[in-house]
Amino acid sequence: MRFDRREVIASGAVALAAVPVRASALGGDPWDQARKIVWRIRPPRIPGRSAKVTDYGAKGDGTTLNGRAFATAIADLSARGGGRLIVAGGRFLTGPIELQSNVELHVAAGATIAFSTDPADFPTVLTRFEGVEMMGLAPLIYAHGKRNIAITGAGTLDGQASDRHWWSWKGPWKGTVDNGWRDGMPDQRAARRRLFEMAEARTPVEKRVFGAQDLLRPAFIEPYLCENVLIEGVKLRGAPFWQVHPVLSRNVIVRNLDILGHGPNNDGCDPESCTDVLIDNVTFDTGDDCIAIKSGRNEDGRRVAMPSRNFVIRHCRMREGHGGITIGSEISGGVSNVFAERCTMDSPNLDYAIRFKNNAMRGGVLEGFHYRDIAVGEVKQAVIACDFNYEEGAKGGFVPVLRDVTVDRLTARRSVMALDSQGLPGAPIERVRLRDCDFDGVTTPSKIAFTNGLSLDRVHVNGAPVAKL
Repeated sequence: MRFDRREVIASGAVALAAVPVRASALGGDPWDQARKIVWRIRPPRIPGRSAKVTDYGAKGDGTTLNGRAFATAIADLSARGGGRLIVAGGRFLTGPIELQSNVELHVAAGATIAFSTDPADFPTVLTRFEGVEMMGLAPLIYAHGKRNIAITGAGTLDGQASDRHWWSWKGPWKGTVDNGWRDGMPDQRAARRRLFEMAEARTPVEKRVFGAQDLLRPAFIEPYLCENVLIEGVKLRGAPFWQVHPVLSRNVIVRNLDILGHGPNNDGCDPESCTDVLIDNVTFDTGDDCIAIKSGRNEDGRRVAMPSRNFVIRHCRMREGHGGITIGSEISGGVSNVFAERCTMDSPNLDYAIRFKNNAMRGGVLEGFHYRDIAVGEVKQAVIACDFNYEEGAKGGFVPVLRDVTVDRLTARRSVMALDSQGLPGAPIERVRLRDCDFDGVTTPSKIAFTNGLSLDRVHVNGAPVAKL
């Protein structure tokens, strides 16, 4: 894996900026790098013209299918150089929406875009499913290879997923809500296994075609190979699958969202193989990881070989979910330079606050993680988890790497463990530093295995200072 300038030929030729020097290699305050990342991220420039989707025949009655009206309006704005498409005053039912360059989809307060639950309304597009490229059902809002796109407003995007629509495709699932699947019902397992086998065999992506009969659910919002992306203000409800999923995109802002979805794999925000990403002031209440930074699964991640890098996460609130801020597990392309600050995480149904998950099937270099001023109320398991035993664990020939993790000024009120850090023989976790951290309500000693360079500075567990965990 090379952290350098390159083109992603397999997905359609996009050049991403050269990687800056990683924060862990810099002298002085590593947070200077975070400030530089935020400084160079800019919202897209959308022309000042606007149009209403109702001007193109859309009806906000909740029953009329408005797919043609949305497509015509977006095409018209694009042909005129771009602008804002306003959705206001009703509940607008539609199939998937595809954005074009220089177009902003604005959902006004009180308005809802409700997405069809009929798979027949969904075309086939290039997408990723659990870190693997394929031709599959279009995400509910999609863009491919576009510049300057935005989704804004105080309204609601409703995927309408439930135990009757989409969620049962998962198959067996132990979540906090019923996904509707019962023994004997069809599910995604066979198709998912076939897709992963095709990826390991490097079957060309255009031959990995999966339709509605394969039951692989679409993502909610997916800008793919895009540059200058803003997703701001809206409420996300009823997601079929991953909710905000930028892929191979650069200069991305995810801000002021209200994300609620307790269904299977309802991750909140999963940027994958992206560069320069700001996630700011978002509320997450999810059925899986709140934030999960990814870069491709196993052989497909190594084939595309595009890491995620240069992330700033701040002022977010994590409630229910598997992990608050998670790295992985589809992380074979690697990740570097992640900064998170002033976030709160608190729920008896939140498994971990800070989580890294990798294994010897994934591999990938994970380095340069800086967290500060994190307030954790209650979590179900460990406050911080570094796990190389995730799923396949040591069953693979690729060495997972995790190094240079710094956590400053974290407070936690209740958890089973403070730290669960478990590398693999021959693949230890390297250099985890905790400073000025207080872990209260801890019921079980931390688990430390195959971890080198664990450093504790002014760390307290249940009120007592500790020199080791």
